[in-house]
Amino acid sequence: MEKITRGQAVRVGVDLAKRVIQVHAVDAAGRVVRSRALARDKFMEWCVMLPAGCIVAMEASSSAHHWARKLIGLGLDARIISAQLVSPYRSEGATGKNDANDAAAICEAASRPTMRFIPVKSIEQQSMLCVHRLREGIKEDRTACINRIRGLLAEFGLVFAKGARELQGVLSDVLEDATNELGTLARLTLQRAQSQWRELDEHLAWCDERIAAHAKGNDAVKAAATLLGVGPVTASAAVATVGDFKQFKNGAQFGAWVGLTPRQHSSGGKSHLGGITKRGDTYLRTLLIQGAKSAVMTAHRRQDKISQWAVALRERSGWQKAAVALANKNARILWAVMTRGEAFDANHLSVKPAGA
Repeated sequence: MEKITRGQAVRVGVDLAKRVIQVHAVDAAGRVVRSRALARDKFMEWCVMLPAGCIVAMEASSSAHHWARKLIGLGLDARIISAQLVSPYRSEGATGKNDANDAAAICEAASRPTMRFIPVKSIEQQSMLCVHRLREGIKEDRTACINRIRGLLAEFGLVFAKGARELQGVLSDVLEDATNELGTLARLTLQRAQSQWRELDEHLAWCDERIAAHAKGNDAVKAAATLLGVGPVTASAAVATVGDFKQFKNGAQFGAWVGLTPRQHSSGGKSHLGGITKRGDTYLRTLLIQGAKSAVMTAHRRQDKISQWAVALRERSGWQKAAVALANKNARILWAVMTRGEAFDANHLSVKPAGA
């Protein structure tokens, strides 16, 4: 393996994969120093030869934060870039996608002074996010299991009211009722499905316990959970996903990062705004919107300023737009609470600074 002379490479683009990792290194003048594919177990050995402080950029992927932590431990400047911000720098365009071109595009994107990078997550953050990811998967499996049971029962003319609680309340009695058309094998099958349902409920409860413990033992999660429409699950996910909220210069930037700001298609001084961009973390954005929907639907019961604003917006624009608007407002308030250390006040009125 060719050794890189110390101080020669100043920036490296890395295209990560399961078995082969493509690297593209350039010097201070932008000349290519090295472009090659490395076996996964040889990547760190190659990175050791890079000079201290060398920028090593990679696309956001399932292993990007792991490699970034390893590279930071070597004294390198590890950076993670969103894939959608890398693609415009691929010299061959959409038709020339391969590992070498991707690594070169990552290297070029990392050189831009206005490029936005993803902060490297700690082991603690990713560990908590594992609980959230598992919880979402269990919820999907549980819904599929319930729908499967309903479908099987419908084959024998047994149809019940919507809702998991309604079905759960009658399922045992239905399986024990000898007057219906269920055959012996069908009953045994549905009993096994019912056991799977109970097991999934137990797994879901375990995840909720871990999230509740995170909310109880973390001051940042406690502060986030005080917002209207932000419960323990959303607060835990926000703190685990973002970590340091001071990486955003203001609440508007954080709202844009989550993907809650309108998509723009403006030209010639004319502004055209569409739906939200839906960029950033899908899970966190979904939680913020779901919580905002609940807050908007019950806003008429409260007399605070935010609830009154939500009620007025709902009457003017409909509850769906009001929910997304409240989710965006909550994202901005969440940034302010996390960065300023102030308690949430539902009656607070923000004042634009002079000249803004």
